Parts: sequence; C-alpha cells; structure tokens
Amino acid sequence: MYFTGISDEAGGKVAQQIAAHKALGWQQLELRLIEGTNATLVDDATFDRALEAIEEAGMTICCFASALANWSRKISGDFARDVNELRQAIPRMQRSGTSFIRIMSFENDGLSDEAWRDEAVRRIRELATMAEDGGITLLHENCTGWGGESPENTLELLERVDSPALKLVFDTGNTFIHQQDAQDYLRKVIDHVVHVHIKDGYMSEDHKPIFTYPGEGSCRVEDSVRILLEHGYDGGYSIEPHIAAVVHTGDIGGEEREQLLFDSYLEYGRRFMALYERVAGARV
Repeated sequence: MYFTGISDEAGGKVAQQIAAHKALGWQQLELRLIEGTNATLVDDATFDRALEAIEEAGMTICCFASALANWSRKISGDFARDVNELRQAIPRMQRSGTSFIRIMSFENDGLSDEAWRDEAVRRIRELATMAEDGGITLLHENCTGWGGESPENTLELLERVDSPALKLVFDTGNTFIHQQDAQDYLRKVIDHVVHVHIKDGYMSEDHKPIFTYPGEGSCRVEDSVRILLEHGYDGGYSIEPHIAAVVHTGDIGGEEREQLLFDSYLEYGRRFMALYERVAGARV
C-alpha cells in the first residue's frame, strides 16, 4: 500500500509537485499536468525535464492520469487523437517504469445507449490491444463515459473488451456527481480495482458539486476504505482534492493560486492519511 496524489493539484510546476509529495513523505506521483498540459501530450523535451527532476528527487511515477477517452472527448470525435496519445505515452511509461494509465470511455454525443456502448467498446478494445503490446495497463475510471454510467456498465465493458490490460481505478467522489452510491458501486466492481482516487464532496441545493476534505462530504470515504481493506486491497490511494483546483476549468497559475494549491494539497494528504489510519487501526 502507498499514498500518492494527482500531483498537479499541488501546483503547476513539477518542482512544486515534488516538494509537496516530499513534505507528505510520499515517494510516488500520479502525473497529470505539466504546467497546464497533460504529461502524455507535452513535447519530448518538456517530458524529459520533468522525468529527470522526478528521478533526481528519488521519486517515481505510479500512474499517468491521461486524457484518453475522457470527458473532453466525445464518442463521435476523431479516435486517432486517442490512439496517437497512447502511442506517445507508452514509451514514456516504459522509460519511467510506470505500469498504469488512467482512461475513461467517451462522452456520448446523441447516440443510442447501445450504439454508444458498441463504439466505446470497439475503441477501448483497440487501446487495450496497444496496451498489451506495450506491457502497460489501462485503468478505467468510474467517471464520464459509457463504462462509468453504472457498475453494471463497468463490468460489461470489462467483459466485452476482455483484456488483461484493462483494469479499474475507483474514484470515491465521482459517485456523488453522477448520483450513484459509492459503496454499492465499489462492492460490485472491487475484484477489478487496482488503484484508488480519493475525492469527497456533496451536491449543493442548486445542484453544483462542492468538494470537501476527505470525510467531510457525502461520499462516506471511510466506508469505502473499510470495504477495500476488508477485501484485501493493497494498492495505492491517490488524492485528487479539487479543493483549490478543478482541472476541467484549466484554472491554475499565479503565485497566490499556487500557494493555495500547495497548502490545501498538504492539508488534504495529511487528513486522508489520518482517516486511513483510523480505519485501519479500528480493524486491528
């Protein structure tokens, strides 16, 4: 078991991301944005500098939080974009010794549920074949996309793609956004979960998502951790605070903003480690 986090939520610059993880005593980063651009999409020189800094700090990358098939990519869009992104990501993952890359399963664009499913499965199957050939694993997240609509859809996606290179990352907080029960979802898919994102929040009276520190929202994060421990899960817990930054808005930058990102990330990490210790200690 290890603690980590989607590191750009601690700051836009890799140096600040490294500093936050060092302050928390964490040795791994889940790499997403490098100064506003996804690590799978930046130019080679930028990626090389980031990887060199991470390695010089004695740290590793546990997962690439890519944009593959995510909320910004509709099922009707050009699939070549995703193929090319994975083609670029695989050698970077091999160089950094990273096995996992996060994906979703495409936002719908007016298709029937059946047509949406069939095209999503076709595309994910092709990406999974590439992943198998590259020796890496796609982690499908319970988020926007056909496979994240329900635990039943998630399991059907896994069954239809039928690839050892497709597993799951479970996000404890995405469920409240999609009006799902986190623990019901987790129990149904837990056999396939190899990575966990920690997020919490609640829906405001005007139906806007409000993100909170872990344990302060409606997601019952402690219960999800308890279910994972009882099942024997021993993988990573990766914080995705959304307290000071929501990547969907692209709203990062400025010294005051960067300090807020850094401070809230440290606070979030400390609170989650304390939450984990409470749950784990109660089981001894």
